[in-house]
Amino acid sequence: MKTELNYINLSYQTNSQKEYHIPLTYQIFGQDLFSAPIILVNHALTGNSNVSGEKGWWKQLIGENQVIDTKKYTVLCFNIPGNGFDDFLIDEYEDFTPSDIAEIFLKGLETLHIKNLYAIIGGSLGGGIAWEMLVRQPQLAEIFIPIACDFKTHDWLHAQCLVQKFLLNGNDEPLQKARIHAMLCYRTPQSLNNRFQNRYDLENQRLESEDWLIYHGDALNERFSLKAYKLMNHLLMSINTEEHRLEKIDARMHLIAVDTDLFFPASEIRMCFEQLKEKKKEVFYHEIQSIHGHDAFLMEYEQLNTIIKNIL
Repeated sequence: MKTELNYINLSYQTNSQKEYHIPLTYQIFGQDLFSAPIILVNHALTGNSNVSGEKGWWKQLIGENQVIDTKKYTVLCFNIPGNGFDDFLIDEYEDFTPSDIAEIFLKGLETLHIKNLYAIIGGSLGGGIAWEMLVRQPQLAEIFIPIACDFKTHDWLHAQCLVQKFLLNGNDEPLQKARIHAMLCYRTPQSLNNRFQNRYDLENQRLESEDWLIYHGDALNERFSLKAYKLMNHLLMSINTEEHRLEKIDARMHLIAVDTDLFFPASEIRMCFEQLKEKKKEVFYHEIQSIHGHDAFLMEYEQLNTIIKNIL
């Protein structure tokens, strides 16, 4: 299995007319390019190209004998430039939008001489970027699976990202504080209440739920860059695919929502499905049932595996 980090050097002018040299990095898992159907996976906000293998963040979904079987498929994943996984960071992060990232990914596919994909799968921010890719190249993929995301950032999510932006621009532990706030958006009140049940840690003199939140804030601060987090939050805040172009996408679409998602509510994804269904035949809606909210797409693997197995 090829898991090394590969580089494509690109010159790119953003939609804001800024010139950048982009070292676009990617990883390939499973079969050699052009020897098997290619599945492109777009990673989420704090994810990266390492989707499979021992440390793969989606290893419960992608790997040998998994639903996305690396003995059957070529799995490709680009790093969003500036996510820091390859040590490349962007200072002026507001120069970029999700449509820029989509264009960069398409340039990466072109450089690799990939004209067609079997499927594009993206969770959360990665799905938003995938929407942008497909309105630009409607015939790119046979199957499109956006998970826990929509084609645009709606007002509630934009507001949460705005709070994140305020926290990230602070001086005192900005990344930790932003992550703690984000965790409360990724999960639900029921998820936290059921897990912790007001248990108190006598040694640390605080609730176990507080311990859990602080742990997640510190853990992300150790493995993620503040600059990268600012960029990713900005991108999540700025998904804005042109709605009138969605119906031009040729791919068979399978929209997957989470019934308790606070970031991309199932009601909004169902609305997108209903509107597309009036204009396209091969559009389908699936819903994960979970108390865990947005993060369910990284937790409810039994349900997600069943859904994707029936799609592929």
